[in-house]
Amino acid sequence: MRTVRRLLYSEILKSVGFVAAAFLALFYFIDLVDELGDVGKRGYRIQDAVLYCLLQMPGHLYDLVPIALLIGATYAMARFASTSEFTILRTGGLGPGRALSLLAVLGLAAGLATFALGDVVVPAAERYASLFQGGFKGGAGGRNSAWLRDTADTPQGKRRYAVSVSHADSEGRFGDVRIYEFDDQGHLLSRTLARRAQVDAGGLWTLSDVRRMRWTVETAPQADASATVGRVEVADEQLDTFQWQGRLSERVVAAAVLPLKTMSTPALYTYMRHLSVHEQTGQIYEIQFWKKALYPLACLVMMALALPFAYLHARSTGINLRVFIGIMLGISFILINNITSHLGLLQNWQPWIAAASPSLIYLLLSMAAFTWLVRYR
Repeated sequence: MRTVRRLLYSEILKSVGFVAAAFLALFYFIDLVDELGDVGKRGYRIQDAVLYCLLQMPGHLYDLVPIALLIGATYAMARFASTSEFTILRTGGLGPGRALSLLAVLGLAAGLATFALGDVVVPAAERYASLFQGGFKGGAGGRNSAWLRDTADTPQGKRRYAVSVSHADSEGRFGDVRIYEFDDQGHLLSRTLARRAQVDAGGLWTLSDVRRMRWTVETAPQADASATVGRVEVADEQLDTFQWQGRLSERVVAAAVLPLKTMSTPALYTYMRHLSVHEQTGQIYEIQFWKKALYPLACLVMMALALPFAYLHARSTGINLRVFIGIMLGISFILINNITSHLGLLQNWQPWIAAASPSLIYLLLSMAAFTWLVRYR
């Protein structure tokens, strides 16, 4: 069985590697051509475009792993069937259950590798790429002017904060920050404007180039003891630096400003919980969290989809047609995966249902095809 495992795995991995390399080369060429339009603007050089496109390759590989597994495994299984090698393996004792378990192990290993790629390599590469390009285009590409909420208990009472961050720069700092402070009755107490801000993991904000305005109300009693008159005093000051202690950590602020691809599964969960605590809508992040958490299972589904092609008779369909069918299945999986995400957001589905339904549908489809081929063919 060790020889059979080595034979299957080596052929499948070689085919998958070839397919992934071909797709990555194509995507790199498309990205580089797209970036050439910005070369020469704001000091953006051709070598910068080359580096930026290279930094996007881990993200492309992460997106391509399931379809590359499906196409590569389909080609390997179809070739085994066309040369009657799989028939010989079946005659030698490779039953359907054993064949399914062998591919399942490979699918699980690919899923673990995909999870590590998507949670470690891709967020780091995408974050660096976004900040790197932001140095030439005036801010990292993300969701401009993100608003966040924060609360704090002070000796003067409960305070609420509305924080606006425009973008992140190439050094990892946040730009054009606005902090509005309110009391528990909704009265505006202060407004802080800063050109830049550095946030640590504990929620300490170090603001630079700050303009801070504070409003205080002084009440004076009148002749009528039941009446008072309030006078508003405004303090306007310009500061080089100012520190504000909040509960918004650097991870939460980056999640609001930077693209979703820069977020790992724990970062998505942290930001999702932050939105829930402050009664903000976070369904899009919940769907993204479940998609990212369940995405490695797509590798197992793709291997299950590829196995039935080994049980087709060599004369019934050629290798090219089988590979074409595999490509169509992979494309349809990606389309349905994207459609269910949008449908889940529009129809207010449970996030885990919107994320898991494409994999469950295709897993049932593959198991039905596998059972029918084994039983009747």
